[in-house]
Amino acid sequence: MKTYFDCIPCFLKQALATARFVSSDERIHEGMLRNMLREVSEMDLTMPPPIMGQRIHRLIRELTTQSDPYYERKQYFNQFALRLLPRLKRYVDDAADPLECAVRLAIAGNIIDFGAAATVEDESVHASIEKSLSADISNAAIELFKQAINEAKTILFLGDNAGEIVFDQLLLSQMPLDKVVYVVKGKPIINDATMEDALETGLTQMVRVVGNGSDAPGCILDDCSPIFRERFASADLIIAKGQANYETLSHIRKPIFFLLQAKCPVIARDIGCKTGDFILTGNYDAPVATNRA
Repeated sequence: MKTYFDCIPCFLKQALATARFVSSDERIHEGMLRNMLREVSEMDLTMPPPIMGQRIHRLIRELTTQSDPYYERKQYFNQFALRLLPRLKRYVDDAADPLECAVRLAIAGNIIDFGAAATVEDESVHASIEKSLSADISNAAIELFKQAINEAKTILFLGDNAGEIVFDQLLLSQMPLDKVVYVVKGKPIINDATMEDALETGLTQMVRVVGNGSDAPGCILDDCSPIFRERFASADLIIAKGQANYETLSHIRKPIFFLLQAKCPVIARDIGCKTGDFILTGNYDAPVATNRA
């Protein structure tokens, strides 16, 4: 997805909100905005928005000397989600279609996104869970998703945020885990999940987890490690969580399913949905399985 003109004020708003989140020092706030004004004036608008997101958060780490400014919030939401997990599992176990229910709850977890909002409240997560149980999600997309999982020999599952990765465990529990490799960020970026979060939430005990070598939101392939790029290229099916993965991969001609909440009007317009919608979409017409024996 390209960067739209409407993204530009959002970059500045995000930069200031992030600076205020990590520091009360107005000199840092001013330095952040001045740097971002220069960056935005020179950016290539054909590139996806997470390119600028990466620059914003690298600069924040530089100005504040904090290597992981969202560390405490990530810890909080990991534990918060783990406390919810028994109840969420009951929803899946009691559902007429457990995989569909797990998809809905996985998308519900995408509300835990500090890139889209300066703060996330516990009540927002509870509301997202309740909304997910009756949200309008295409039945055709669900069936194509099931078919793609069944046909694929190798599945790469691109995770998104700390806390949210606990919700993903519900979906993983409905999948053939011997086919799946789950991906976290290689380095801290906003509240995106890293290997530390995967270990803390027990994800590594459930499925193979790897890092992508990058500190960018989403999946900027050129910024990822060579071994991850090889894994991405060879995977039969990609499952990608969150807005930033949509922004960075929606142009890729490969079997990809995107699971997200459309929290941004620009992304909603690009997808063709309404802000707030629960989305399961992707390249359905791309071939799913390879010809490997």
